[in-house]
Amino acid sequence: MPRFACQLEYNGFGFNGWQAQKSQATVQQTVEKAIRKLEPDAPNIIAAGRTDSGVHAIGQVFHCDLQKDWDPNTLFNALNAHLRRSGVTVLQTARVNSDFNARFSAIGRAYLYRIGVRRAPFALEGSLVWHIYRPLDEGAMRQASEYLIGKHDFTTFRCSRCQASSPVKTLDRLTIERIYLAHGYELRLRFEARSFLHRQVRGIVGTLERVGAGALTPADVQDALEARDRKRCGRIAPAHGLYLERVEYRPNPFRIE
Repeated sequence: MPRFACQLEYNGFGFNGWQAQKSQATVQQTVEKAIRKLEPDAPNIIAAGRTDSGVHAIGQVFHCDLQKDWDPNTLFNALNAHLRRSGVTVLQTARVNSDFNARFSAIGRAYLYRIGVRRAPFALEGSLVWHIYRPLDEGAMRQASEYLIGKHDFTTFRCSRCQASSPVKTLDRLTIERIYLAHGYELRLRFEARSFLHRQVRGIVGTLERVGAGALTPADVQDALEARDRKRCGRIAPAHGLYLERVEYRPNPFRIE
């Protein structure tokens, strides 16, 4: 069966996460419904990562096996036609080798977390940013983030339901960027690693926010990391500020040579 890779963008608001469920709308079910408009017997799709309820994506990737050897551009148009007004969009499609796996072939993943800082609520992006009413000390947040970069046991920032075999992960990059807005500003936190623990990013963001608010010091974050104690995590940041920004492969299946 021909195998295809597809890159997705979706608004997680209104979806109960990625993974298919019997009684609630999910991104996987929405995409599979569109695919089965083209091929009714198409098997389930495999994604690079299973985003939680409310989490968005601007670079999710999945692969699917189809009976017909579709022209990628035709498949792109057909899927988007069936996904119209669903909150999900196909960004790119490509024909890939049969050994390509959206999850296991990935060599890196990048997440973006958006914190909107201003007094007034966000009328347009309320479901897209974590709204913080008071200014944050981003210098202290950056200082604290330096303790988290590298290979560590991230038990403190690991969800109790995480199914990963080991809490040890290597966080390759963590940056904090300020974007000025008309009536405030936005902090964009970017995380890069080969893989992440369940809710690791949201746990780190919530803890760094506590540093920015003055409730914790940068040294407290180092102590919390070394404690390997879930109770030492500051808080879990809301899902709606998180985006799966990019999944990396070598070679890139979407690159036109």
